[in-house]
Amino acid sequence: MSKGKVLVVGSNATRIEIQGGGTGPTGQYLNETVVPAMAVVDEGYDVVLATPDGTKPHIDPASDVVQHFDGDEAALQRGRAFFNDNPGMKNVRTLRSVINDGLDGYAGVFVPGGQAPVVDLMQDADLGEILRHFHAHKKPTAFLCHGPIAALAALPHAKEYRAALIAGDLPRASELAKDWQYASYKMTVFSASEERPIEEQILHGKLYFNMPDALRMAGGDVTTNPVDFAPHVVEDRELITGQNPRSDHPIAVKLIDALNRAAAAA
Repeated sequence: MSKGKVLVVGSNATRIEIQGGGTGPTGQYLNETVVPAMAVVDEGYDVVLATPDGTKPHIDPASDVVQHFDGDEAALQRGRAFFNDNPGMKNVRTLRSVINDGLDGYAGVFVPGGQAPVVDLMQDADLGEILRHFHAHKKPTAFLCHGPIAALAALPHAKEYRAALIAGDLPRASELAKDWQYASYKMTVFSASEERPIEEQILHGKLYFNMPDALRMAGGDVTTNPVDFAPHVVEDRELITGQNPRSDHPIAVKLIDALNRAAAAA
């Protein structure tokens, strides 16, 4: 018998804006998606994958490599098989359909990274509604790597906030950043120094804003590990955030502990 359902929120973005015009390739990271989701399933929960348009997330090829699975080829193959074949991963929902069917049946929510959430999820009104629900009910809410930027979807004017960041209009962005439900929460996110090799080697351009600054402007108490790509997870109340791809296993442990605590207290 299942312990409950965990909503996994994926991105549909395949391109991300870079300074000077144009875009670079982006997507969702495989290990960040499947490692926590597989751990949740192994613990006895079901997962439900939902995206803004109801199609499966595009996996960034940079993540579909053995290095992101601790050099373990068998682990990479298990991850690919889970993403391709697990019923919760195959039967993708729209975020709106999940809302319409009722959020009370979900024990927690998890948003993996890759840069893709910076494009669509951080300004998605349906995700904002979902996050406000989970916050109001104090249910475990986890974000990994670039995923924490999606927490900004809960802002009253998330779309306008993102547009102001891209325009470099910081006074306007600061005004739009008010009334965020996660203001004052301790959290982490992919750091500016970790972003640099992605910009140089994959995007061949710079992003319009960095992730820690975008969260801090909205009131997040952001810390990052000074050692790039070393695991780092922060938990504050219902919110669990992981800094980078190597935080995939540690955030899975924290999320499962939080889910089990919530179940025991119910």
